[in-house]
Amino acid sequence: MSCLIRTLLVLLLVSVPLANSLAQDLTAGDMKSLDGQVQEIKSDVLGIASELSNLEERLLYPSNTQVSLFVALAENEDFRLDSVQIEINGELATHYIYSFKELEALQKGGVQRIYTGNMTTGEHQLNVTIMGKLKSGKDFSESDSFVFSKGIEPKALGLTLSGPGIQIGSW
Repeated sequence: MSCLIRTLLVLLLVSVPLANSLAQDLTAGDMKSLDGQVQEIKSDVLGIASELSNLEERLLYPSNTQVSLFVALAENEDFRLDSVQIEINGELATHYIYSFKELEALQKGGVQRIYTGNMTTGEHQLNVTIMGKLKSGKDFSESDSFVFSKGIEPKALGLTLSGPGIQIGSW
């Protein structure tokens, strides 16, 4: 699919210089019409790229096997989150280190999709480790394990992080 996107972008890039060379022979009215057509083509290419991205996600993560994990901070938390590590069934699923802007967004109530993957139906073990600094400046690390059940429907789990612990719930 990314090959198709590249091909469309190459066609767009080729059409712009061609349009510029033709524009030299055109009147001002024709020039506006040609510019409008080029803008329309650009808009179409961006729309197709967006559709292809959505199709690619549905192909890679079919809804009946999809599991997504989201991270949020508990309200009024004043600790600084540095990183989150997630293991599923004993295998590293993701490890994420937060920038200042990302942490600020989480502190303002934002939610991050930290993981999306495929899983079979049944019970699964989730291990979550968070690292950060308390308001006092002291480093802290917190780990917790959870068991969740994956049915035939897509599964969305939310991890709410706070200084004293980690909570999990279905979203």
